[in-house]
Amino acid sequence: MSSLSLTADLVVRNAVIYTSDKSLPFADSMAIRNGRILRLGNSSFVQELAGDGTEELDLGGKVVVPGFIDSHVHLLYAGLQMARVELHGVNKKDEFVRKIKEAVRNAKEGSWILGGGWNNDLWGGELPLASWIDDITPYNPVWLNRMDGHMGLANSVALKLSGISNLTKDPEGGTIVRTVDGEDTVNERREALVRATNHALMRGVTTVVDFGRYYPGVSAELSWEDFSDVYQWADASKKMIIRVCLFFPMETWPRLHDLIEEKGRAISQWIYLGGVKAFADGSLGSNSALFYEPYADEPHNYGLQVTKSEILANMTMASDKSGLQVAMHAIGDRANDLILDIYESVVSTNGMRDRRFRIEHAQHFAAGAAARFGRQGIVASVQPLHLLDDADSATKKLGMDRAQKESFLFRSLLASNALLAFGSDWPVAEINPLGSIRTAMKRIPPAWDDAWIPSECLTLNDALKA
Repeated sequence: MSSLSLTADLVVRNAVIYTSDKSLPFADSMAIRNGRILRLGNSSFVQELAGDGTEELDLGGKVVVPGFIDSHVHLLYAGLQMARVELHGVNKKDEFVRKIKEAVRNAKEGSWILGGGWNNDLWGGELPLASWIDDITPYNPVWLNRMDGHMGLANSVALKLSGISNLTKDPEGGTIVRTVDGEDTVNERREALVRATNHALMRGVTTVVDFGRYYPGVSAELSWEDFSDVYQWADASKKMIIRVCLFFPMETWPRLHDLIEEKGRAISQWIYLGGVKAFADGSLGSNSALFYEPYADEPHNYGLQVTKSEILANMTMASDKSGLQVAMHAIGDRANDLILDIYESVVSTNGMRDRRFRIEHAQHFAAGAAARFGRQGIVASVQPLHLLDDADSATKKLGMDRAQKESFLFRSLLASNALLAFGSDWPVAEINPLGSIRTAMKRIPPAWDDAWIPSECLTLNDALKA
């Protein structure tokens, strides 16, 4: 290649460039061409690639980091939520009702009022009731997700439309939590993708691992519809501005396997086919995370196992055998042990390979679980910002002793040589890598003076790498 073709478009100098590469952790200059880094190092070494048309940027000692990878988001949900009723941080019933009233005022009669982000712990723990909003929403069906997505409030109009009454039996692995399928048009979802990716990029996030619109009780088809109707459309119309690694419902693993056989894992430079996901349990906030001991505030409740162990084990075995990466949602201590056991047995049957089994959330551990992550080479895909929401509720729901011993053990995981991958779970928490890094380092929840389990605080370097 001639030296001319190596002329940089942009030279950045006088910076503190963090590379996360052990051989050269920091550099002060870099040369860029066509969006790719050509050279990284000291000023004179990089300056060799500057030519007549090269733009030069003196950063005056500012810090530069690589684009952040958010390891766990629900991208289209997040984009849709940005245009809906926003209930994050609402701490009074009156405010909750006021926000719905406002949404009804701006909505057409008969159209769905959708939104979410509410957290009943913020107003004392009482769950919201349809009666709170029925009289202000007589002509609009309403569905409002709890912040964790594992519970939602429907008004009476929505329940009637869904054919749910007091006589309806609970579905297996849940207690009447049904959304209505097909409420979002293709155009709304395409707009949601554009909205969400613009927002992510503004936060410095250049890649996300997207678990899609898949929750227990929701159709596995949604993820596949979004892949063809939204992602492939965006790719073909040159609207992709961040990279996405897509995970699909584990029950559809043969379909993903066939697609990878046909097209490979990289559909384009923007879309990568990651693997499959299933759920072991629910969430702490909705008292449905699975624990060995009962909830302190519900002495007969140990949480929910949302998929039978045998089904999880068989699907994991088959997915892994076909070469797919497997991710499992597990929050409670018992759920995490259950998945670690399944992963261990799959390895002993299918043999060793670089498979990077993942556990999503990995929030509460029984004794010895953190060490098993390292020993088994499991990726702990964790969300630091969740600890800000969960610190008070974990103490209330698990009791002080259990909450202090087993919650968000980031340092213990690293000490056991586990791979730590940070994400946000957006829209459950805001997509905010700098906030996540700060939280992992300080672990100080709102209205607390001190860190929650200070021995689990991370260094800046470890948090950045995660």
